[in-house]
Amino acid sequence: MIPVKFNGEITIVVKILADALAGLMEGFLPVLCVIIVTISAILGVASLNHPSFLRTYPIIDKTFSTTPVWAVIRVIGAILIWLTFLGVQAGDDDTGIIHMFTESGAGGFVLSDLLTVLVIIFFLAGLLLPLLLDFGLLEFIGALLTKFMRPVFNIPGRAAVDCITSWVGDGTLGVMLTCNQYESGYYSAREASVISTTFSAVSITFSIVVLSQVDLMQYFGLYYLCICLIGIVCAIILPRIPPLSMKKDDYLVEGNAMPEDLPEGFDSSAAYGIHLAVQRVDGHRGIVQFFESGLKNACGMWFGVMPVVMCIGTFALVLANNTPIFDYLGLPFMPLLNLLQIPEAVDVSKTMIVGFTDMFTPSVIAAGCIESPMSRFIVAVVSVTQVIYLSEVGGLILGSKIPVNLLELFVIFLERTLVSLFIVAPIAHLIF
Repeated sequence: MIPVKFNGEITIVVKILADALAGLMEGFLPVLCVIIVTISAILGVASLNHPSFLRTYPIIDKTFSTTPVWAVIRVIGAILIWLTFLGVQAGDDDTGIIHMFTESGAGGFVLSDLLTVLVIIFFLAGLLLPLLLDFGLLEFIGALLTKFMRPVFNIPGRAAVDCITSWVGDGTLGVMLTCNQYESGYYSAREASVISTTFSAVSITFSIVVLSQVDLMQYFGLYYLCICLIGIVCAIILPRIPPLSMKKDDYLVEGNAMPEDLPEGFDSSAAYGIHLAVQRVDGHRGIVQFFESGLKNACGMWFGVMPVVMCIGTFALVLANNTPIFDYLGLPFMPLLNLLQIPEAVDVSKTMIVGFTDMFTPSVIAAGCIESPMSRFIVAVVSVTQVIYLSEVGGLILGSKIPVNLLELFVIFLERTLVSLFIVAPIAHLIF
């Protein structure tokens, strides 16, 4: 979580390790992704019959057990990744239906640019996640920040770690952490839903990439201040309105939620936090449990999430690239964009909904067809603050046990978009 300077850039150690490992395995990564998604599909379908060879090993059973709907998604993901990997087209026709799914802007992008990155991040982050979870950090931070986090955001203090992890690392890391905490009984269904959809901030690194795409790097300071401000406002407003406000405080595992009142015998939150942290460490079995937990996390992300990203991400990009559906879906934003006096409102409106498929696509569209610096700045900010894009964070949430469905994700996405526009538009008018 601690930012370090490496090769002239601010990053984190996990990212450095991921880049180094990716460099060593570059040629093998697509093959590895194909193997993972294929195994996930085969064993996901097999798990529907509850075979004994799966139930014998709890980690394997938990990793591959799924419902019929998600088994179908895994199978579709496997079919798409094989078609893409093999470069299958409809004969020599590069305009056919199959090509739409396998081209570099759809399945090719998901396989080569997303999965090959995620497979490394999931492995390293999953393996190292117990360092955040199992040695008292969350208990200590939670005790310190509960008095702030609970009244402002109506979530436990330990959720601050999820946000920091996303902020300096990657949004997927924050969702992984949240999912783990929910499955362990530390977060309720409502808390996990709120944290995963409002605290999964986009990393500083990727924010730089987005702003660079629209050629406005000279505004990075103001740009990231806007992102932070909008993120805080969304985290205050969204948990208090549907669909997040309708989630129940039910726990997958009862009795693990951390008490939030200062018990007798403790004169400060810090002292209580240290007590809880030491309690957590006392129950740990050492290096064996560390690797068991890390392996379980990595396998869950590899076999549970990567097929979902391949399936949903590819279909979303096919729709974005080959149909006017996102143009039509953007039309309802026109009155608001005109009210906020945003230049080139027609082109800006096309980027509003496409961000639900992939976070980088709006900035690509803006760079290609929007000339106004103000409009490109607004698109760059909104595309990052929308957060919930199906090709990565959204797919990760859908593939987890966090109780948020596709329709609810889309509604939350729209709410974040509206809040973002109302905040960034006046600021953009002042800047430009």
